[in-house]
Amino acid sequence: MIDAPPRACETNEGTATEEIKSPSGHRIFTGQIFRVRDRHGWGFTEKAPMPPPDPVRRPARVAQMLALAHRLQAAIDRGDFRDRADLARQLGFTRARVSQLLDLLMLAPDLQERILDLEAVDGVEPMAERALRTVVKIEGWEEQRTEWRNLPLSSRL
Repeated sequence: MIDAPPRACETNEGTATEEIKSPSGHRIFTGQIFRVRDRHGWGFTEKAPMPPPDPVRRPARVAQMLALAHRLQAAIDRGDFRDRADLARQLGFTRARVSQLLDLLMLAPDLQERILDLEAVDGVEPMAERALRTVVKIEGWEEQRTEWRNLPLSSRL
């Protein structure tokens, strides 16, 4: 049984809380508090924290590289560059890097579509280029698809 009726009280913030005396003499306050992180660690506040910002989305790095590979191959096909070596020389890439990029075009078309649809959310890349290279070096498309399915889940979203 409660000795005294609940008493509303105002806090420094102006948020209403309710004070109740328990039968054992303890004071019980009811209201809302929020756990927030500040410079010194965790604390409590009566104000609701600001909602987190919307996630920042952009094309994944591997998607950008695959798109670049398509543009570079189209430039070679149009005759803008004689070959891969000429392309590397004029763009300031190494021949090895141009080969790595253009090798992405050897992926199965459905895998290329999946890669082009990938997004990095808040700077977190869904797939590393290195993981993709294990699939690129396989010649057959069916074998590529099998290897794709064997990649860790975060690498093949």
